Amino acid sequence: MLTVLLGVAIIAAVAAVVIVLREAPLGERSAAGTPTPSETRASLFTDPCGTFDTGVRAPYAVTGYWLVPTSNECTWRKQLEAIHRVGGDTVIRLGTGLQARAVDDEGRVLTGDREIDKRYEPCEEDGVPCLQAAERDLKKANPNNRVTWNYVYRTDERFGPGLLRCPSMERVIPVGDRVYYRLVAPEDGSDDPSCDFSKPRNYHVILIQAAQEDSLTRLLDLADRFRMRVFPALPLAPRDPAQPTRANPTHIGTLTTLTRRILQDYGERFRDRDSLGGVYQPFELQLREMKFEGGKDDHPTLKVYAEQHWIVEQELPGKPILVSPYLDARKSVGFAATPAQVARGFKALARTGVGIIAPQDSRGTGKVGLFWPDERDEPVDARLRPVVGDLTYGEAYHGSTRDYYRAMAQARQEVAEEGHEVELWANVEAFEPSADVPCGNRGNRGATDKARLDTAVTLTGRYVSKVISYMWSDFFTCGSPSLADQITVDWNRPIPVDGVRKTRGIQEGLEIRGYNLNSTRVTISWEGQPVPKMLDVAAVGWYDPLPPPGMPERTETVWVPLNWREVPQDTWIRVEITTGDGRSAAEPLHVKAT
Repeated sequence: MLTVLLGVAIIAAVAAVVIVLREAPLGERSAAGTPTPSETRASLFTDPCGTFDTGVRAPYAVTGYWLVPTSNECTWRKQLEAIHRVGGDTVIRLGTGLQARAVDDEGRVLTGDREIDKRYEPCEEDGVPCLQAAERDLKKANPNNRVTWNYVYRTDERFGPGLLRCPSMERVIPVGDRVYYRLVAPEDGSDDPSCDFSKPRNYHVILIQAAQEDSLTRLLDLADRFRMRVFPALPLAPRDPAQPTRANPTHIGTLTTLTRRILQDYGERFRDRDSLGGVYQPFELQLREMKFEGGKDDHPTLKVYAEQHWIVEQELPGKPILVSPYLDARKSVGFAATPAQVARGFKALARTGVGIIAPQDSRGTGKVGLFWPDERDEPVDARLRPVVGDLTYGEAYHGSTRDYYRAMAQARQEVAEEGHEVELWANVEAFEPSADVPCGNRGNRGATDKARLDTAVTLTGRYVSKVISYMWSDFFTCGSPSLADQITVDWNRPIPVDGVRKTRGIQEGLEIRGYNLNSTRVTISWEGQPVPKMLDVAAVGWYDPLPPPGMPERTETVWVPLNWREVPQDTWIRVEITTGDGRSAAEPLHVKAT
């Protein structure tokens, strides 16, 4: 899961690092299917930051979170421990991207306001700014060499020798607690390995501000402690100044050069580490009608994606690429997309070489609503009115999150037949569109509650294989009780996600999939029914703790008998799930009798 501009979804123009935890084998799960504190492979480790518990104590349905970066290594450990405690197996760390910059007459990097950028000002060689020194050295090699663009890139990593291709022209420049890298590459993106600068050419110079200590190495070491895998981000593409929601193809050559250099360095240093699991594509886009067929009319952001993804395949073969686009279902805006249009956009995105597509459910921004087909005439949640007004769901939206994930699941199957295998995850947004009291430093976004988050998980249905959420800091940690605290005390409340008509043997019934379903009571009702049916799963039903194929790891299945001939055709039935201690699922299932 960023200061958000209207119409730009919430994973802003930032890079990220993704961390995935390997859960305990299924054989270590309890008979009830839900790990208990004594059954998780918990262990403690101690370092200068303190003692940390690697056990999963409250395994919730959401298993991944966006996280604000911090320079404090101890804060990292505490955050990861807290996320891991509630079953988190994915952490996405925010960062920054590649930027084209102007320089002054002395070669100093300028900000967008034409001020000297203090981040890059300390970088000097032989008493002159680093970019000026690069141009000087190029002209020494050939007076007709020219620097046509200067770029900057900022990170808290420190790279190895694999980043530099031409030591005669490229530099590592330590300055205090920072390290600067000076990269020089032909403007056509060829990244010529001959390193022959004696022939006159046009060049791009990339100045990287990095750290003395490599955060990625520390993350990989920490991931080993928690049995995690880490997905570093690809460099974020520069934005099109005319359309900031799109990547700028003008800079593809330099972006691919930087991407190639970083991934070559990763390959040299980390290829054999199990904790390096893949890479994350941080440039977000809206899923809508898009074209990608390898031609000149392809969507510009998808062109940039494809160039970067091709390099990943070359340098880190077998490592998946994760991307998280957003949705917009509002009927009031011209750039919204129907489920069918999103499905076609999903196919185009899959063709760029991504391995995991995790669309934002976009409920937090109010761009999509959480509702069932038989609730289209119901008024929208009051928290959505600042975005769509005082309307019904049917008036406000082209469809619900469930409609969109269903359409994308079908598109995933169809694009697989073309040879493009991708996983479909869900990114459920853990905030509200606006709030009188903002949540932490997240602009005007406000805190949500566990019931709303449970509902978002329910509406993802059987269509996704993993659920992640934007974002841990500060949306899961602000307020009292915080969302994280709510999860800790209520993690095992049932969350049904799907109900289907299913016969077992000769008996008709209803099969329900979801989280924490064992030893529950199922109440089935419909309009005109004299008395709701209340069925105890343990007494009359059936339970399977193993996740159905293609569904998230912690999902389970229960079945209860139901004579469908008693249910009027095309009626919507309401399915409520309640625990033995009386806690009901935040959102009942709505299942149509067909």
